[in-house]
Amino acid sequence: MDVQSPPTAPPRRIAPLWHTIVLIVVLGVFSFLGAKAGHPVARQGLVPQYVSMMIVEWLAFAYVLWGIHKGGVLTMRQMIGGRWEKVEDFLLEIGIAAAFWIVSLIVLGIGAYLMGMTKGGAQNIEEAKKILGFLVPRTNLEIALWICVALTAGFCEEFIFRGYIQRQFAAISKNVFVGMVVSSIVFGLAHGYEGSKRMLLIFVYGFLFSALAELRKSLRPGMMAHAWHDAFTGLVMRVLLK
Repeated sequence: MDVQSPPTAPPRRIAPLWHTIVLIVVLGVFSFLGAKAGHPVARQGLVPQYVSMMIVEWLAFAYVLWGIHKGGVLTMRQMIGGRWEKVEDFLLEIGIAAAFWIVSLIVLGIGAYLMGMTKGGAQNIEEAKKILGFLVPRTNLEIALWICVALTAGFCEEFIFRGYIQRQFAAISKNVFVGMVVSSIVFGLAHGYEGSKRMLLIFVYGFLFSALAELRKSLRPGMMAHAWHDAFTGLVMRVLLK
């Protein structure tokens, strides 16, 4: 007599559906306003800009954490992916994050080339100044705060997009791939201030992070790579835009 294993229970939503809808709408509004606002730093300075960016990120993180608590399906630790049992686990994930970052740079470089974003030389530098120059740190205080912004973005955005949105839509659709695609789309759309071409490139970048999170069953390597990438990009832009 064959003994059949019980069917696997479908994944449950990790938060109420209304909570997810509100989050996506708010992200969309912030992205739209960021695309239309121009460069407020010229009037306010970089320090308040950086501080406000971190406040917004942590408020979004707190909102997501509240939704997860209401859902009662996963804890914060489970969302991130357990814990490191020994030093070797930590070093392994640093190595994975570094390798992922290098691969992602290659993929992004190919994507930028295919979209014609690498042509023009000096023209591209001028475009970068126009789009991202208002965020580039210049003083020692701004550099220190920029690194804090990068660390905040690495932790909060990976938790929100790859931890929360990806899992939530995988549960709603009962399909992991759909969750990866939706979280990547939302991630790209959330960067409206960078323009349509860069938003498409950010979608690709987000999908790479989604794949990493799914393969590793952990957000930690993605958080490391994300934070390092943002910090590195700001410092390189600082050199280029002098």
